[in-house]
Amino acid sequence: MNDETSARLGKIESHVAHLEHQVEQMNRVLVEQGKLLERMKKEVLRTSSAMETIELERIKSNNVKPPHYQ
Repeated sequence: MNDETSARLGKIESHVAHLEHQVEQMNRVLVEQGKLLERMKKEVLRTSSAMETIELERIKSNNVKPPHYQ
C-alpha cells in the first residue's frame, strides 16, 4: 500500500473507532432511560391507584344513606 492509502485507511479506522464509542455510550444511556421509564410507570400506577382509592372514599363519605336504609 502506498502512503496515501495507508493514511486514508488510518483515518477511516479512527472514525469507525470513534463511532463505535459513541454507539456504546448511546446504548448505555438508552438502557438507563429504559430503566427510569419502567420505574416511572410503576410510580404513576401506584399514585393513580392511591388517588382512585382516596376519591372513592371521598365519594362514599359524601353519599350519606337515607334514614330508612340505616
